[in-house]
Amino acid sequence: MKKPEFEFQALFVIGLFMMMGVNVAVVADQAQAKQGTQAESTQTATQSKGQIYGSQLMTRQERAEYRAKMRSLKTREERESFRAEHHKKMQERAKEMGKTIPEVPPARGCWPRC
Repeated sequence: MKKPEFEFQALFVIGLFMMMGVNVAVVADQAQAKQGTQAESTQTATQSKGQIYGSQLMTRQERAEYRAKMRSLKTREERESFRAEHHKKMQERAKEMGKTIPEVPPARGCWPRC
């Protein structure tokens, strides 16, 4: 249950915005958009910091080897080829284990370099 003090403060702030001619709905939408952007940037950061497609099916050693291999590849084409091969391997592994993983790998940034 909300405290009456908080409700009063919220109403007071809304009243101030209305007196200043600020559309409260616009302010609320902007706040929601900011929260959404923060969540997306956190997700993007997680993905770009090394989330590997099918990582939940891999051992710690396999993930380390995958990252080392990705770092050793010199061209974008080599990395794309390696990712495609890895994608097929993880799909097969998931099927063998009776698990499902998304058909499409998570979106990726330009890793490690373009």
